[in-house]
Amino acid sequence: MKRLRQADRRLLILFAIVFVNFLGAGMVMPVLPLYAGSEFGAGPEAIALLLTSFYAAQFIAAPFLGRMSDRMGRRPVLIGSQIGTVASFGLMAITTSMGGLFAARIIDGITGGNIIVAQAYITDVTPREKRTQGLGVIFAAFGLGHLFGPAVGGLISAAFGAHATFAAAALVSMLTVLLTWWLLPESLTAGRRAERTARVSQMRLQDITGNTPLLIILFIGFCAQFSIAILQSTLPLFGEAVLFADQPASMQSLGVGLLLTSIGAGQLVTQLFILRPMVKRFGERRLVVVGAFFRGLGMLTIVVFSSAFMVGAVSMVMVAVASGLMMPSLQSLATTNTAEEMSGGVLGIYNSSTTLGLILGTALGGVLFAIGPRHPYILAGAVLLFTVLPALTLQRKLRPRTVATAT
Repeated sequence: MKRLRQADRRLLILFAIVFVNFLGAGMVMPVLPLYAGSEFGAGPEAIALLLTSFYAAQFIAAPFLGRMSDRMGRRPVLIGSQIGTVASFGLMAITTSMGGLFAARIIDGITGGNIIVAQAYITDVTPREKRTQGLGVIFAAFGLGHLFGPAVGGLISAAFGAHATFAAAALVSMLTVLLTWWLLPESLTAGRRAERTARVSQMRLQDITGNTPLLIILFIGFCAQFSIAILQSTLPLFGEAVLFADQPASMQSLGVGLLLTSIGAGQLVTQLFILRPMVKRFGERRLVVVGAFFRGLGMLTIVVFSSAFMVGAVSMVMVAVASGLMMPSLQSLATTNTAEEMSGGVLGIYNSSTTLGLILGTALGGVLFAIGPRHPYILAGAVLLFTVLPALTLQRKLRPRTVATAT
């Protein structure tokens, strides 16, 4: 019981840290694309490349950060990655060139192991049967951060300009460094780090390619993030061109921020009230199927609606709730389908596969938007609906392993 209370206390601290991290990132999200376009004349393709640069850097760095946290411990790697985020937002606040924005995004991507390491931390302090609910902490923090972050960022930008938003995000992100330094204990003892280092050093390519369920999980994760990247990279542009076309630039930033806020609200409600009973009743495998279907349906409704209210109240909420059911379940299946000692390395590989989806989706989103404002959401919805098939296959492949997890 004492150990359980200690784990709950660590999860509460981690929730606060990740919330503040997403709060800063959420402040920048609705402002950066519009700022690059208005200040430097960047078109949809250039803006897509700017957003893609972060994910490309993260794709390269993610496996190394996961394995590094296995060897050195979660806490020092988490602090180092948070410092990189502070430096990135600070550079955005002072740069006067498009090249500076690219440099800032790349720095954040290289050091951007915040979420990877936080997920690995959760696998350290939660038993396998509680893994999905534990990983739901990340998505609850995501929801709360994106509930307030985009709206706050949009308000600051409307009142004081984009540079003020970036500076405020840097200050907020600095708070995560201090919280981690003061409050978060290390989750891996020296003995466990040595054991994991020895196990990870023996990790071979065959451990991945020979694990069919894990390959399916990696593919679904890639498709899921490919589609969400298309949404995130084009929503500010869609708001500017369609939903808020008759509004001034400051109100467009605020409107997009409020749309992204609805995603955060849906994520938060899902993690607090929906995920746990759904896992107990249906299990992770079924939630991956359900999440993929309704996430795809939510994307396709954007094509139908031209009202900002309907997109925010229906499309964004549907995407958020489905994501909140699907993604923690998928990550839990990835870690429970491999040896416990490899959790950091496996999460690094999982995040590389999802980051690859983010790279391609972000880059392609701008190209599709240049063709037609609604084209990105047609492709994103279709891809998600397609992933229902491998998700059903995963149900059969993992049936013996996940019965205990779902109870």
